[in-house]
Amino acid sequence: MKTPRYDLVLLDADRTLFDFDRSELEAIRQTLADWGIAPDERTVGRYLEINDGLWAACDRGEFPQPRLGRERFARLLDELGRTDADPEQMNRDYLTRLGTLSYLLPGAEELCRRLYPYCKLVIVTNGLTIAQEGRLSRAAIRPYISEMYVSEQMGCRKPELAYFQAVFAALGVDEAQKRRTVLLGDSISSDIRGGVGAGIDTVWLNPSGQTAPAELEITYIADSLEAAGAFILGTNVE
Repeated sequence: MKTPRYDLVLLDADRTLFDFDRSELEAIRQTLADWGIAPDERTVGRYLEINDGLWAACDRGEFPQPRLGRERFARLLDELGRTDADPEQMNRDYLTRLGTLSYLLPGAEELCRRLYPYCKLVIVTNGLTIAQEGRLSRAAIRPYISEMYVSEQMGCRKPELAYFQAVFAALGVDEAQKRRTVLLGDSISSDIRGGVGAGIDTVWLNPSGQTAPAELEITYIADSLEAAGAFILGTNVE
């Protein structure tokens, strides 16, 4: 095989490698049931709305991530009139459960196995530490991952430049090595904008065929993890 395009691959975790939606749904249903709350469609749906709204606010810099875990359950419990429940403990219970539910997306294990002999694989994620570390420790891809950098530990998050600068510093990546670095992720707002802002190549995982923002110079748009791997290795061209 020809020399691959990249030496370092920064991999997003949720919805790129991990089936977060499945894990999230199972974890919240189990947590609600444990606290004596019926995990019906309406209640679960409301939790998801609150949670997604808070994460979006974090991405916009409008809400501090350290407060997110407690706040999502505090708001839900307030709507349910459950003054007897502790949102801090409820969040801890949820994250513990989430960390035990490690489901990979189709093609994720094959992607990592395929890239591993040629590239250093590092996970860059905005998730919460206890959940991300728990899921990675149980995943079949664990032997292929060199490092994982979780925003909660870093004190900053994608797409902030400070997050990527901290990752590069930890890995000892200089300007020349950045030219041999690529970020693979599904999120335009955090992954692709972050990678572009950090001055590295980006591969947007876009299986649903969404339209790319015209102002972003995305290096490659992949409709599958298989296509992303072929581009990274340089096997998609003669």
